[in-house]
Amino acid sequence: MSKTRTTLTIDEDVLRAVRVRAARTGQGDSAVIEAALRRDLGLDLLDRLWARNNLPEGEAMELAVEAQHQTRRAKR
Repeated sequence: MSKTRTTLTIDEDVLRAVRVRAARTGQGDSAVIEAALRRDLGLDLLDRLWARNNLPEGEAMELAVEAQHQTRRAKR
């Protein structure tokens, strides 16, 4: 998976917590932030679900997009 460099502006307390977690887990700040974003965005769950099914990637993506659209309609 390719990575893209970006600049963030975040609260100092959040950055401090990221650095503490990174130090405790032996990861870099970027890895901690990416893992938190993946969890919050549900990407880790999608990766696990896709790994367990036998659907081709295109069909799985269509189902995921359809589910997103249904969820958005329900929230309106």
